[in-house]
Amino acid sequence: MSRLQALHIGIVGACGRGSTFATALGQRSEQVCVQAVCDTNTGALASSGELFGASATYTDYEDMLEAGSLDAVMIATPMHLHAPQSIMALEAGLHVLCEVTPAVSIEECRQLVVAARRARGHYMLAENCNYRRQSLLVEELVRQGLFGTPYFAESEYLHEVRDLNERTRWRRRWQTGIDGITYGTHALGPVLSWMPGERVTRVCCAGSGHHYQDPRGDDYHQDTHVMLAQTGGGGLIKIRLDMVSSRPSVTTTYQLQGTEGCFESARRADEQDRIWLSSIHEGPETWGFLKDLESQYLPTRWREMFNAVGEAGHGGTDSLMSLAFLDAVLNDEPPPIDIDRAMDMSLPCLISQTSMEQQGSWLDVPDSRNWSAGSA
Repeated sequence: MSRLQALHIGIVGACGRGSTFATALGQRSEQVCVQAVCDTNTGALASSGELFGASATYTDYEDMLEAGSLDAVMIATPMHLHAPQSIMALEAGLHVLCEVTPAVSIEECRQLVVAARRARGHYMLAENCNYRRQSLLVEELVRQGLFGTPYFAESEYLHEVRDLNERTRWRRRWQTGIDGITYGTHALGPVLSWMPGERVTRVCCAGSGHHYQDPRGDDYHQDTHVMLAQTGGGGLIKIRLDMVSSRPSVTTTYQLQGTEGCFESARRADEQDRIWLSSIHEGPETWGFLKDLESQYLPTRWREMFNAVGEAGHGGTDSLMSLAFLDAVLNDEPPPIDIDRAMDMSLPCLISQTSMEQQGSWLDVPDSRNWSAGSA
């Protein structure tokens, strides 16, 4: 596909999560036009159309696609709709930016990969945590060799959503109704970016039991799940997911260990991200602050983009992620989180659910690169 001069966008889920795309679209307003918005929330649809300056509004996603006026869609609907909606758009010849998670089953993953292989449009997973300042800075430090060889990482996603379950009922089924890592890309995505060339090849998962019930008296999934993951190169990753325990929210925390350095993210608002690199810091007990390395090591393009978009949308990460997609499509370049990298972040989590069914057994994780366009 040749470089696009103008990109006509449709946004589904525009009245909710999709509204966070507005800043990035405004940054590319000379090259991007929001042609249509779609949402089942009829009471807010008109104002959403005004926010984006959309030419048309829809309550039915297929109707929006069939209008034939789009080059790309940005999908921000409940997670069980992501794969079907992405596949429909890809089969219609459109580019796709899809919120996490990309799919809710291994079979959906396979169908999505096959659709992406056959498509003429690009697919990108909208994993915004990869676009945090800390994520991008650690990734650059790894790229420059300052961590040596990274061999261990861990991340936690600790976000109590019991009340949110009752307002967005799909979460009760897909996020807190299944044992295993149901919502893991925020945790796994960044740490994989710090282990270049690696993917998870096998996992096991265990839970802490049931201690909370929903308002109807039904058990949530087990409170805390921990997944251990081994990479093809022998690295080890630990992921903890907890969306029901009573506690202050931490959302995401990260650690990375390499042969020449380590990183630990802050856990509370009054803490700072800490780092130790053998080539920079004096002695093995001398911690430094990650932010002190930003001016020297965070690439200029990221600093400029953060300055341009501000702090709106998870500290600017939503906008940077969206801009990465728009620029890839406009320049006809592979998106940073393409279909296979999306699967690298997602398949281990889905396999962890099977591990839970098998008493925490170690199980192999399939490689989506082996799924061809003709394998459906």
